[in-house]
Amino acid sequence: MASLSDYFAKNAYKPKYFLGDRVYGKFHSIPFIGTVGNDRVVNLDGPEITIHLDLPMKHNGELKNFIIVKHKDIKQILKEL
Repeated sequence: MASLSDYFAKNAYKPKYFLGDRVYGKFHSIPFIGTVGNDRVVNLDGPEITIHLDLPMKHNGELKNFIIVKHKDIKQILKEL
């Protein structure tokens, strides 16, 4: 019988972005630049990414320091120097 670590290594979600990756994109048509906090799958809606913003953003009268976006909404700035 295989162990749980073998099962999850084979079947679990593999992230595209990692902690500290620099990204940019648009959130409800507002441009942003930030740092990836977490690339995760919470439910069947698909993966989502937590972004810690460099500058706060005002959306619907709310000030946001971090946002949650989908992969299609962001691009990575630099992979390596």
